[in-house]
Amino acid sequence: MTSGRRHFSREMPKFWERPSIRRILTGMLVVLGVATYGTLGFLLRGWSLSDAFYMTVTTMSTVGFGEVNPIDTFGERLHVVSLILLSIYAIAYTTAGFVQFLTEGEVYAILGQSRMHSQIEGMSGHTIIAGFGRVGGLICEELESCGVAFVVVEASADRVPELTRRGYPHVRGDATEEQTLLDAGLMRAKTLVSVLPNDANNVFITLTARQLSPEVEIIARAEQPSAAKTLHHAGARHVVMPAAIGAHRIAALLTRPKAVAFAELVTHHPGLELQMLAMVLPENSPLVGKSLVEADVRRKTDVNISAVRTRDGRVEIPVMRSHVFEAGESLMVVGRVDDLDHFQTEFGLVIELGEATNSWNAALVRPK
Repeated sequence: MTSGRRHFSREMPKFWERPSIRRILTGMLVVLGVATYGTLGFLLRGWSLSDAFYMTVTTMSTVGFGEVNPIDTFGERLHVVSLILLSIYAIAYTTAGFVQFLTEGEVYAILGQSRMHSQIEGMSGHTIIAGFGRVGGLICEELESCGVAFVVVEASADRVPELTRRGYPHVRGDATEEQTLLDAGLMRAKTLVSVLPNDANNVFITLTARQLSPEVEIIARAEQPSAAKTLHHAGARHVVMPAAIGAHRIAALLTRPKAVAFAELVTHHPGLELQMLAMVLPENSPLVGKSLVEADVRRKTDVNISAVRTRDGRVEIPVMRSHVFEAGESLMVVGRVDDLDHFQTEFGLVIELGEATNSWNAALVRPK
């Protein structure tokens, strides 16, 4: 698996590896070389070291203070001419490096990199998103709208300008590399989301992250059904298959259009301040053995029970007024956050998490 991996550089090269800095350093070495050439040339013509060095510096700087010693031979004049030409080239080359450093925004890039590094270092309990493609971009937009802190890990240099434009904290690098995940703050992160389009990469990222941080919650994308099981074994707590979700949604639109419309209204309309949750009825719940009418849930908690999934997997939408609740049933409830908390406390229900909620999707699209 590792043989085919690409190694990507970090978001920004180190200071001494920057092209403009390397050009400046190279130019300074050339200037030093020209100064050495000029000094040695005058020394070979019998000048003292101090006179040779002084004449070289005044010639290279073009200040024109005058000649220390007479320059009246052809060889001396030829040496001075060559020294002037070489000096012009060396100084121009070095100056161009400084200009490149400024005009290409190098100063701002260095400051921006420093600020972003400090910002990521100060994050805790954030989400790391591996991959800024179509799926990753949509996830970032959702998290940003909800005020959730996140860091993007992206390998492609072509996508870095877009990340910078949007102001998303990011690390450029290969998310399968341990150091890249550590740079993104994996040891302080709450969740890692791996949404690369390649299943093998998602598996490798999951393995690497789980080895580094046993506590981090990992959500992984899978393209092939066979990869879902591998991702779970690798350490992913949740595996999402975009193709399967799309198929379930289309089937639900065909078979349960009103249910889908209602779910869309609740989950994608922030002004409603509503939330939809799946909750399981434990044996000691006061709801057990009561009908919907007897429980009078709506009046007591201002929460609606929109659907019931029985223990045999059958889903009842809407819930019949005569339905008698049994232990082990799952309820789909809708209400405001505070009302849902009251409902959960009042009737002792347990929020349904993880893979158990996936059975709702299967049940909703199952033909009657």
